[in-house]
Amino acid sequence: KDDKKEEKKEDKKEEKTEEKKEEKKDDKKEEKKEDKKEEKKDEKKEDKKEEKTEEKKEEKKDDKKEEKKEDKKEEKSEEKKEDKKDKKTEEKKEENKDDKKEEKKEDKEEEKTEEKKEVKKDEKKEDKKEEKTEEKKEEKKDDKKEEKKEDKKEEKSEEKKEDKKDKKTEEKKEEKKDDKKEEKKEDKKDEK
Repeated sequence: KDDKKEEKKEDKKEEKTEEKKEEKKDDKKEEKKEDKKEEKKDEKKEDKKEEKTEEKKEEKKDDKKEEKKEDKKEEKSEEKKEDKKDKKTEEKKEENKDDKKEEKKEDKEEEKTEEKKEVKKDEKKEDKKEEKTEEKKEEKKDDKKEEKKEDKKEEKSEEKKEDKKDKKTEEKKEEKKDDKKEEKKEDKKDEK
């Protein structure tokens, strides 16, 4: 009877031990489950972190791209500005060149006009000189004519004087002749 009791006791003990073992097994299982759960959670967290990091990296990449785009835009705008400036400078240079050309042309024209004026002045001077020479020649001619006239007058006067002298001489000769004749007549009268 006691043996049976003891056996029963032993069985119960064994059962309990078995139960405890099972419990422990279950606990371990639960723990494992929990660990797995925790691991998954951690993994999820890590994934999320990684995703965020990736997103940030992408964002940074996009920002850099945008920045590059902006820089290029700015550069292009600057280039455009510079080109415009250069164009304006070139236009101004051309304008200046044209102005200088025009100025040169104007100067040349003015010079030509001045030269023409000078030539005209010289021509006028020459004409006046020629006119004066012509006048002098005419004056000389007139003087010569006058001189000739005077000479002729003088000559005529001389001739007249000469004629008068001759006439007087002739008259004197005639008178002498008459006197002689008279004398002869007188002599003849006396003789008678």
